Amino acid sequence: MSELNEVTLSSEQVYDGRVVSLRLDRVRLPDGREVTREVVEHRGAVAIVPVEDDGQIVMVRQYRTPAGKILLEIPAGSMEEGEDPHACAQRELEEETGLTADVLEPLTFFYSAPGYCTEVIYLYHQARGLRPASRQADDDENIVVERVSLLQALAMVQMGEICDAKSIVGLLMVRG
Repeated sequence: MSELNEVTLSSEQVYDGRVVSLRLDRVRLPDGREVTREVVEHRGAVAIVPVEDDGQIVMVRQYRTPAGKILLEIPAGSMEEGEDPHACAQRELEEETGLTADVLEPLTFFYSAPGYCTEVIYLYHQARGLRPASRQADDDENIVVERVSLLQALAMVQMGEICDAKSIVGLLMVRG
């Protein structure tokens, strides 16, 4: 498949923000043409599907400015520079839900939007020991914690009420 590889000729960073950076890459296509690729750089994120002993999925509802609406999602967040994904998953679970887990099991990882973004999301499932912890939400987050059954959550996916990729992937992964 090396006949599909592109060769990066140059890169120019045009924006460096707190959450993302933007660079323009000049690349040579396999047929020799040169084009510009816009690449959003992101340090990565985690998402967690916390399931309580009674089978309820713990989710978070919050306003998402890019989507322009309130979304119901599984807990998630960006990794800090150099942060281990597992440690980040524990931190984000506590910050967003006020819960901690004795055991978090990795489910998979995926690129959120590989056509233009470097973000990789590491997906975890709470396996054992979900219990209350001290909640320390980020200053810029306004979150409401909700609990729904897996069947209800899957129905909400089908109806378009849960519509973000990480939540859909997570819920489908724990469905089995």
